[in-house]
Amino acid sequence: MSAVLPLAVVPVVLPLLSAAALLLATDAQRRLGSLLNILATLAGLLVAVALLLRVDDGGSGTIAVHLTSNWAAPYGIPLVADRLSALMLVVVGVVALGAALYASAGWYRVGTYFYPLFQILLMGVNGAFLTGDLFNLFVFFEVMLAASYGLQLHGSGRVRVRAGMHYIAVNLLASSLFLIGLAALYGVLGSLSMADVAAKAPLVADADRGLLHVGVVMLAMAFLVKAAVWPLNAWLVPAYTATSIPVAALFVVMTKVGLYAILRLWTLLFPADAAASAQFGGGALLVGGFATIAFGTMGVLASIRLDRVAAFSVIVSSGTLLAAFATGSPGVAAAALYYLVGATLAASALFMLGELAKRTSAQGQAPEIEDIPDEDDNLDDDALPLVGRAYPVSVAALAFAYFACALVVAGLPPLAGFVAKAALLVALLHDMAAPGASGFAWSAGLVGLIVVSGLFATVSLARAGIRHFWSKGGRLPLRLKPGEGGALLVLLLACVWLTVSAEPALRYARATARDLHAPRAYIEAVLGARPRPGPATPAAGGDAP
Repeated sequence: MSAVLPLAVVPVVLPLLSAAALLLATDAQRRLGSLLNILATLAGLLVAVALLLRVDDGGSGTIAVHLTSNWAAPYGIPLVADRLSALMLVVVGVVALGAALYASAGWYRVGTYFYPLFQILLMGVNGAFLTGDLFNLFVFFEVMLAASYGLQLHGSGRVRVRAGMHYIAVNLLASSLFLIGLAALYGVLGSLSMADVAAKAPLVADADRGLLHVGVVMLAMAFLVKAAVWPLNAWLVPAYTATSIPVAALFVVMTKVGLYAILRLWTLLFPADAAASAQFGGGALLVGGFATIAFGTMGVLASIRLDRVAAFSVIVSSGTLLAAFATGSPGVAAAALYYLVGATLAASALFMLGELAKRTSAQGQAPEIEDIPDEDDNLDDDALPLVGRAYPVSVAALAFAYFACALVVAGLPPLAGFVAKAALLVALLHDMAAPGASGFAWSAGLVGLIVVSGLFATVSLARAGIRHFWSKGGRLPLRLKPGEGGALLVLLLACVWLTVSAEPALRYARATARDLHAPRAYIEAVLGARPRPGPATPAAGGDAP
């Protein structure tokens, strides 16, 4: 079932208008700008939740289409909200609200135009999840990246500038690949509307199918760079650990934009029933996912600084999601979508916890500029006797938050990370046991990698916890501002809610996976949406001008 729903445009327009309003705020009005940024982000989250409830429609499912300029597809550029895009909007809203609260503690003072750039990035991310046109996807990618360049360099500093220049260069290369892929795809299909491209792809002549595949591969390369898939992810750890904490937390969702684009395009163009090109490139995506999990797991194990652990955990989650989606199994994809939500929330919280943990170390410097321990520090070098040590309540609360976050990242019971990994393993084992299963070796390999990555994450997070909260923690009273505490509370409560509501969340994820692997409803909803009657379209069933 489809519906023309103007609400689908709000997640794009709201941050754009908010950014314009925030540009008017002077330096003397920064606190007012901070409040406006939080309220705008909260409003965006509420709209995303309303959109999710609307497209789920009590379980029956609705695809909401907004025809921009009232032009029908494929001539116009529709904004399309289905279960997948609505889910991603909610994830972005929760993480962005946490980042906005954390930034209100004073991070916006290290440079200018922090909040306008924050809202422009949200506009680009939301637009990428909603657009039904590939060229418009490129436009929203560039809007998102342009804002991220400014946010990544916000506050300057040699390390930040060096990592930022690397980050910019890599993403400009990816954008060039994106444009080349679009040109090849348009040359073959004569359209860049996602629904129209999906409808025309099975009709491509055999002589032109090779060019179609080349265009898709170029697009995939661009998306894989943005999704931080090995070996295209050397930019991520330096960029994420060099930037400010609220920006790093917000950047976690940007890797999911690349994964979303891969999943959306792959399921539309190469579903299992596309005889000539069924699940084209699935093997390459599996290999890339496996390599990314292995690389990220080694990085997590080798790190003790919490920002590096968080950055490498983002890479592990990207590899896990890519490999799970590439299996082509709706059951595995459903578990992966549930995993995506918990992993994104936990990684964002872990970046925040890393900065707060620095304030309780024993260096005696100002909390904002204190250096975290080096990778080669011995855990016993500066340890104080444990007998009689007093731990302030704030430090104990911080340690408890870290413990909850570590459980989600490592996939240990009882929180959402365990539920997600258990669902992934059950789905993979079910596929392995199915009669005539063709991907037994791939599924078995993914099961092994998921288990090993969870074990290594447990070891690394336990070691980092000892370093930051036991051997060196608690020596200085923690100065925790309301915005910082509120940000952690939002993200951790969302993880708890995801655990408590695991059954309805997994049910929603299963419905989303079924929709993705049966894209006919998406295609028909977009191509069947009619413009509203007006001066240019006198009849409701009329074509676009």
